[in-house]
Amino acid sequence: MLFGSSLTTLLSACSPVGVLNSLAKKSTFKKTADIAYGDEPAQRLDVYVPQGAPHAAPVVVFFYGGSWQTGSRVDYLFVGEALASRGIVTVIADYRLAPRVSYPDFLKDCAGAVSWTFKNIANFSGNSDKVFVCGHSAGGYNAAMLAFDARWLGAYDLSPDRFAGLVALAAPVNFLPITDADIKPIFHFPDTPADTMPINHVTGHEPATLLLAAQNDRFVYPERNTETLAAKMRAAGDDVTVKIYDRVTHTTLIGAMAAPLRGLAPVLDDWSNFVLTR
Repeated sequence: MLFGSSLTTLLSACSPVGVLNSLAKKSTFKKTADIAYGDEPAQRLDVYVPQGAPHAAPVVVFFYGGSWQTGSRVDYLFVGEALASRGIVTVIADYRLAPRVSYPDFLKDCAGAVSWTFKNIANFSGNSDKVFVCGHSAGGYNAAMLAFDARWLGAYDLSPDRFAGLVALAAPVNFLPITDADIKPIFHFPDTPADTMPINHVTGHEPATLLLAAQNDRFVYPERNTETLAAKMRAAGDDVTVKIYDRVTHTTLIGAMAAPLRGLAPVLDDWSNFVLTR
């Protein structure tokens, strides 16, 4: 199996996402919720501003996973809190999901959320010159496509070189031919062009990149995805860092951002250090 289901489903074996969110400190951030970046109901985002954030703090735009079929920004308060606790303004965006839409509609939505961020994040103490695009699983694919393929931001007169960096957690970047029956219609398989794959857009001009993965991930295999992408980026001369953890799974990789699970892997430390040192 190449893709995991939503965090809400899988994390139940460890700790329900509601529990992770309920245990997140509320004193570390101010949240502005349900901001529209488009006309569709799913085109909404939340902004987490660190308490006492200095002017022009670094910014993360985060896209969640769920096989492009499930997920909600409200499930990821623990991610917004974790990054805000390190002084990072965090945008968590919804995007339209299958079966209502298919490729490339969700990428167009993600580009819209990023465009909103560049235009408006200064009003939330964020630095529009320090925006990092990030995502887990299917959201990591979305983030990588925006960072590597200029078509999506180009619709907003933006380009990937505006990003300060990319952070992709367990991102499927190299999954042709598609074997998962649920994913095939989303990408119009077998009529899926090669340019749907982030790995096929590596040119040596990509933003600084941090790739995080679980050694034991059996939903998005790190050998086929994370490690193959990193090798291609290094060969092209890109700035790429890889961290592969051996005590987490596909789901607890992102779950380790929550305080109760941080002992599993230093995901928050590695992610925030990457953002704060660029």
